[in-house]
Amino acid sequence: MRALNRSAVAKKELSRKAKLSFYRSIYVPVLTYGHQRWVMTERTRSQIQAAEMSFLRRVAGLSLRDRVRSLDIREELGVELLLLHIERSQLGWLGHLATMPSGRLPLEVFRTCPTGRLPRTRWRDYISHLA
Repeated sequence: MRALNRSAVAKKELSRKAKLSFYRSIYVPVLTYGHQRWVMTERTRSQIQAAEMSFLRRVAGLSLRDRVRSLDIREELGVELLLLHIERSQLGWLGHLATMPSGRLPLEVFRTCPTGRLPRTRWRDYISHLA
């Protein structure tokens, strides 16, 4: 991803529209691969936001030293917050699980209660905060 960020996005010859199409078609799918089942901790949220804004600042031709708010950059470029996209998709996955017929493997995995120690954060607990 850094190679794309340095090569294509840093070029002045490319239009902003072309850079945003890179963002939508390559950067977002790679950054959010498998995001329906992520447990979004504060650390994960912070890392996603930092990576997203690094790319968008490059597209806008700004740096951190310019001290422009992230919200202003997103409004200027017409891009929605990536975390909202992820949360919406996770709620969609929950709806998919709710309508899934019994016996399907994803539903069985969702319903199981593993023995032993629980993980620090469970997807079920996280998604209940979203819903």
